[in-house]
Amino acid sequence: MSALTDLLDRAERVYRDWRFTTVKEWKARTGGLAVGYMPVWVPREVLHAQGVLPVGVMGAGDDLEIIRGDAYYQSYICHIPRSTIELALNGSLDCLDGMLFPATCDVIRNLSGIWKLTFADKLVRYYDTPQDFDPARGGAFVRKDLEELSEDLARRGARPLTAAALRRSVEAYNENRRLVRGLYDLRRDAPWKVPTYELYVLLRAGMVLPVEESSAMLASYRAAVEADTSRRPMDQARVVLSGSFCEQPPLGLLKTLERSGCYIVDDDLAQVHRWIRSDVPLEGDPLDALVAASLHDAIPHPTRWSEGEKKGEDLVERVRRSRAGGVLFAAPSFCDPALLDQPMAVAAIERAGIPWTAFKYAENGGQFQVIREQAGTFADSIKLWSAA
Repeated sequence: MSALTDLLDRAERVYRDWRFTTVKEWKARTGGLAVGYMPVWVPREVLHAQGVLPVGVMGAGDDLEIIRGDAYYQSYICHIPRSTIELALNGSLDCLDGMLFPATCDVIRNLSGIWKLTFADKLVRYYDTPQDFDPARGGAFVRKDLEELSEDLARRGARPLTAAALRRSVEAYNENRRLVRGLYDLRRDAPWKVPTYELYVLLRAGMVLPVEESSAMLASYRAAVEADTSRRPMDQARVVLSGSFCEQPPLGLLKTLERSGCYIVDDDLAQVHRWIRSDVPLEGDPLDALVAASLHDAIPHPTRWSEGEKKGEDLVERVRRSRAGGVLFAAPSFCDPALLDQPMAVAAIERAGIPWTAFKYAENGGQFQVIREQAGTFADSIKLWSAA
């Protein structure tokens, strides 16, 4: 238990360290570049292959008061861009040599523009995800984008991208994804062994640490919880948590949900770890393999095109696969992609006869009593309906 406690304490320290101390230490130790990225997916394998540390930047949660960041954005948008620009203005992100902004919404697109104007000496790239998945169109677009990114990194001092190095990096991230999938499977089968708030801090720490350290941490955690016989199942309702992909819920909210009587048996937190659903093939051209996986083996998502009735079908399948009794829709306030997708997802699960409830949150929220009562009532209802 002491080893497990120490491991989780370290993970939470890394998760809460909005000054990015571990990144600064890595740069001092290696002399390498560090490049930040906003959620949801970026080609971390390409950065790693060139000796660059990918650093997930997901706001500062409830640990930082926003002052100057509020001057850059109107009040009716989500919270994460304001806290991200606050981190940049207070010097916390000075250790980053660049920022990547995946295409998620207009707000993040605007944030990339603010970055170019404010930090002209930094590498800034907007990663525009194609909606045409034909290899000759979308595939060619993504490959060209990655080639240009690797050239930009090399000009700033990174190693040139080689097929051998990229293949080794793909293998390292394949291993990391397998470990994450394994913990999700273990939580699905025995959620009392893997509390969601513990898994979450491990995932968040893994967005800042080198992938090799992240994998070691995940493997050590799994060994510790499987050896721990003190964790016992409780009479809690099994639920799927859905709705977040960019701005993340506060850690206190995840703890609140599980204390309200819910076992979270599937979620969409820190999606960069599971954007590609299976191993990227190691045969052939590794860049082509990475491009194909990002287009054809990626999760269904609000930022990706899917036709009509297909919206929400994956959520229904996830509920059935995880044997959940219902869905908690938890989206950030003012998150257009998540909230525009939610009615279609609700329609899909209602057609499947799956109970649901919904609430919104902000990354800096600290009061969860109303949500706890709502989630607790929902959990009790699920158990009553299931018994009936």
